[in-house]
Amino acid sequence: MDLEKGKILVVDDDIGVLHSAQMFLKQIFEQVKITDKPEEMLQLLKKESFDVVLLDMNFTKGEIGGAEGIGLLQQILQSDPDLQVIFITAYGDFDLAVNAIKSGAHDFIVKPWKNQKLHASILSALKFRESRHNLNKYKGATNQLESDNESDYKDFVFNSLAMKRINDLIERVAITDADVLITGENGTGKEMVARQVYAKSNRKDQIFLKVDVASIHENLFESELFGHEKGSFTDAKEKKLGRFELASGGTLFIDEIGNLNLKLQAKLLSVLQNREIFRVGGTKVIPIDIRLICATNQDLSEMVKQGTFREDLYYRINMFELSLPPLRERLDDIAVLTNHYLEKFKTKYQKKNIKISPATIEKLKRYKWPGNIRELRNSIERAVILESKNQISAESIFPPHYTVVKTTNTKTFNLVENEKQLILDAIRKNKGNMTKTAQDLGLERTALYRRMKKYGL
Repeated sequence: MDLEKGKILVVDDDIGVLHSAQMFLKQIFEQVKITDKPEEMLQLLKKESFDVVLLDMNFTKGEIGGAEGIGLLQQILQSDPDLQVIFITAYGDFDLAVNAIKSGAHDFIVKPWKNQKLHASILSALKFRESRHNLNKYKGATNQLESDNESDYKDFVFNSLAMKRINDLIERVAITDADVLITGENGTGKEMVARQVYAKSNRKDQIFLKVDVASIHENLFESELFGHEKGSFTDAKEKKLGRFELASGGTLFIDEIGNLNLKLQAKLLSVLQNREIFRVGGTKVIPIDIRLICATNQDLSEMVKQGTFREDLYYRINMFELSLPPLRERLDDIAVLTNHYLEKFKTKYQKKNIKISPATIEKLKRYKWPGNIRELRNSIERAVILESKNQISAESIFPPHYTVVKTTNTKTFNLVENEKQLILDAIRKNKGNMTKTAQDLGLERTALYRRMKKYGL
């Protein structure tokens, strides 16, 4: 017979009661621990996660009022509000039972108990704990999903042989639980590919959560990833579930993993090997079950040689690598992408009569697209917004800097135009690698992205 999931702790000063409970419960539940010392119980709760505690109400000889049990209950719930406590006592006083429930206990059982009643009470407590946990997880995940940037992941369209091969790999890898590394220049669609892997996996009905290493301050990253306990640092005013915990059962996508420092790389490796985490400021082991997908625009193998990325972590996350080619190497995709985005933005901006000619699309194929698909998408959207003649031209698609690039002898002293052009030149020089681009410009990546957004790049 398969044992039911649940970790039970029995606390009673009567050794006979402890062994009797342990003998019965071990036939039903996966893990059962016992102790006759309240102080040992408190230490165990600091180190391990339990689902249900069966707690005696009186430990001092001659005491029958239950004050000791109530006091211990308050300490238990302070450390873990979702932990379910069932009081067990030899004194079946009605007022005592009411007081126990009001204080936060899940149930009240009188010794000697009937095994059927004890089993039913524990099952009820487990279901209640699971519902509380799912509610907290749902709230945390909802907040996280609302704070993530909105994107349309139905934009995974292609016609090139290179992307057909990528899609074939996605089909084969997605149905496994293998960790995946997606590489490619900025704007090549790494997150869309991650979403495709998720959508075709056995975890597609569970959550997909994203962590963008580049957008989270280094000091906050550990809290974001692993969560934290209340009071673990100055601004930790309440317990927070980290993204590993929120994504448990589903898929976690870590974008720009090459920006992770060595200290956090070591912690990530430990989590992936042991499949368990500790919240910041916490001592309890929290098991996690995730499928990990990572993405980067950096050459991790070169970083391994330079000592800036751990070799063991590289091989751990790189069970399967999906390497996305830049748009300039997949010209057969430009027509289908252009028409896809044109239809999308015609509907969005209620300009249903706008068209684009094959000749214009041919001109688009002669452009290098340093920003890849993201640049093409933004260019089509801008053209649809500005077009007033129902015909998209190459001039309306390309931003003003395009003509500046072609006419190199034209000088301008306009600071905005010069900064825009400088950013574009740096992007081209670094072939779309935003980390190197930011370094060349003397900017933080986040500052670079703000400027690119400002100029519509």
